[in-house]
Amino acid sequence: MTAVITTRGLVKRFGRLRAVDGIDLDVRTGDIYGFLGANGSGKTTTVRMLLGLVLPTSGEIELLGGRMPRAGRRVLPRVGALIEGPAHYGHLSGRENLALLDAAGPGGSWRTRRRRIDEVLEQVGLAGVGRRPVKAYSLGMRQRLGLAGALLRRPELLVLDEPTNGLDPQGITEVRELLLDLHRGGTTVFLSSHLLAEVEQLCSRVGVLDRGRLVLQDELATLTAPTGATVVHTPTPDRVRATLDGRVTAVDGQRVVVLGADPAEVNARLVSAGIAVNGLALERPTLEEVVLAATGTSTDRVDARP
Repeated sequence: MTAVITTRGLVKRFGRLRAVDGIDLDVRTGDIYGFLGANGSGKTTTVRMLLGLVLPTSGEIELLGGRMPRAGRRVLPRVGALIEGPAHYGHLSGRENLALLDAAGPGGSWRTRRRRIDEVLEQVGLAGVGRRPVKAYSLGMRQRLGLAGALLRRPELLVLDEPTNGLDPQGITEVRELLLDLHRGGTTVFLSSHLLAEVEQLCSRVGVLDRGRLVLQDELATLTAPTGATVVHTPTPDRVRATLDGRVTAVDGQRVVVLGADPAEVNARLVSAGIAVNGLALERPTLEEVVLAATGTSTDRVDARP
């Protein structure tokens, strides 16, 4: 697959602080790439370097085949971005703010630009309030407007930094469905977030940043692949241990982990021994467990520390 974002040995120092420490990102065409990390781990600094907003101390960046920041004028019109929350003119309406953004882009008739603004306002759920002054918008509405601005030019690559910030659960679901729809239409998505649940539900590839270092990068399906064990739910875990002597690796209440990747075989052994089985499934690590193993973080919010 074609590389969309590639970095080699990317470093950013602020004085003695090494905010980004030699990372090698690999984002490919068609990815929904989840860039996970705690607040302060270097995610936003990395994103700003990708877009040419901050110069790296050392290392290389390629964006859509162009070397950044030198190729910025050529490649950035093909990129939509929402970084560190949207900035808007509060006295202007949502439509007027988008018109200003569009005016900085390639030409096109006024009618065409107006139609495109209508389309993106509809996409992000602001069609009914596009003429209202932005100063009257809630935080979630401003976030939606920022996302609308990122979509104006129908980008090949969408770079988002905490796009669901300020949204209620319904809004989060709507943004997730919008991103999936854009992905189905051919847009590559790079999503920076500290929320494991958001990334696990949406992304196909994952990179984990911990104190400036990329400690993990792989397909989500690979990271959460079956472990070769079967999880048995039973009211009599002691009988399972006795029957499958040597194969039980863990017991947690009524949950028993048994070596063997064939649930049907495990079930047949237990049923033939007269043991009640309430459920069986292949054991798979969650993304939370994978991140915990890589970083020592033990919560669904990567930014929380023990």
